[in-house]
Amino acid sequence: MKEYHMFAVMKTGGKQYKVQSGDVLRVEKIAADAGEKIQFNEILMVGATVGAPLVAGAAVQAEVIDQIKGEKVIHYVKRRRKHSSQRTKGHRQQLTLLRVTDILEKGADKSGVKAAIGAGSAPVAKVSEKLEAKAAPKKAAPKKAEAKADAPKAEAEKAAAKKPAAKKPAAKKPAAKKE
Repeated sequence: MKEYHMFAVMKTGGKQYKVQSGDVLRVEKIAADAGEKIQFNEILMVGATVGAPLVAGAAVQAEVIDQIKGEKVIHYVKRRRKHSSQRTKGHRQQLTLLRVTDILEKGADKSGVKAAIGAGSAPVAKVSEKLEAKAAPKKAAPKKAEAKADAPKAEAEKAAAKKPAAKKPAAKKPAAKKE
């Protein structure tokens, strides 16, 4: 009889990974230091339990081994024939090396482990502060109200300026004499 190992399908960095305890993964960069323990909460499947779309209360815990860079990818473009242009671009994706330590079917919210957040996304607190700053009333609001009161007069002046001048009747040319 085969021994059954618990596995999970998790989602991070726009990709899905099938993981088991002890697996080593290279995922898109996560804001965490080496040796830190993190938790992935977007779990699509745990064992035989399939989420709709996520499994509630499930998580995958992992330990950050290191922050690394992926292999160099070279993008080369050459236009042939009459155009003698060439362009070369190189890129190395920033990655995080992880070791999966535990797969939780339930109770992920009570574990107390830091949630994994991508390095490119802003923390929730900073985003809410920006939204509050935009929603705050501005001091220039009374000036706008005065400008709106004068708006009908300004519109009437603009309309008058756009109307073409009255056309004068075209002078008739004298008829050519026939001989």
